[in-house]
Amino acid sequence: MPLDPGAVAVLNLIKELGRPPIQDLTPPEAREATAKSRAVLQPEPEQVAEVEDLTCPGPLGPIRLRRYRGAGTQPDEALPCLLYLHGGGWVIGDLDSHDQPCRVLANAARCCVIAVDYRMAPEHVYPAAVDDSLAALRFVAEHAGRLRIDPSRIAVGGDSAGGNLAAVLAIMARDGTAPKVGFQLLLYPATDMAGERPAYQRFTEGLILTDKTMRWFINHYTPDPAWRVEWQASPLRVPSLKGVATAYVMTAGYDPLVDEGIAYAKRLEEDGVRVTHIHMADQLHAFLTMGKFIPASDLALRQAALSLSHHWAGG
Repeated sequence: MPLDPGAVAVLNLIKELGRPPIQDLTPPEAREATAKSRAVLQPEPEQVAEVEDLTCPGPLGPIRLRRYRGAGTQPDEALPCLLYLHGGGWVIGDLDSHDQPCRVLANAARCCVIAVDYRMAPEHVYPAAVDDSLAALRFVAEHAGRLRIDPSRIAVGGDSAGGNLAAVLAIMARDGTAPKVGFQLLLYPATDMAGERPAYQRFTEGLILTDKTMRWFINHYTPDPAWRVEWQASPLRVPSLKGVATAYVMTAGYDPLVDEGIAYAKRLEEDGVRVTHIHMADQLHAFLTMGKFIPASDLALRQAALSLSHHWAGG
């Protein structure tokens, strides 16, 4: 399957600009480079009905959140809510890096989206990101009235590393160690820290995320290899997924994470979980934040939002 022409244009642009691979940078340098690319790769943010920056209590102090209410929703309406965890390998990314996708999801699903600025590695290694994500979910569930959301319709979601954290929260909710969630939206998620699946050997050069890049992220987030077999780091390794929330899993064909994403969708199905798996065979990892070049980014976000809406409507 040929790579999407827009994705080819992105890769050519990176090559022309001479931007070094992420794994050749320090974490602060990688964060700065990623932030600078935002204006080049992402379309203008959509208008939403309401956006608010706020905080919730966390294990080591306040956690920054950003709350969006979709366009066309009523100010006093108790909306369904998606707790969104951004991608970036647990090392890069923040509320601003995923502001545009969160706005699209809020508008397209006519819901509230609450984005979480969880702590980053290597300054804060595993399980700091899990702990912050859990604290944010608890805050949302406990303060649903003040946030004007419907506590019976809370979902978790995220892309890449954020998909990893969302999957972990869904398992914790099943086990009773996190508030109940009814849906999990997993967009090209990382589900196994071992890095042993064939896709790691297929995607070694020429992409934004390669096997080397992914190992750079994993080494920063889980510097102790023993942590990588724990299911809160590698949710694919949990003994059973039976009883977790209904899932939407999207995978990308040109992605070292594709095999573990497909495996996770299959595990969900085998364990009796209702799951929709969408495979974007001609897309590369992180294409959802490249909408200026890749029109399929908007399509994929709206398709995910429709899946959320369908679930919340009782479908």
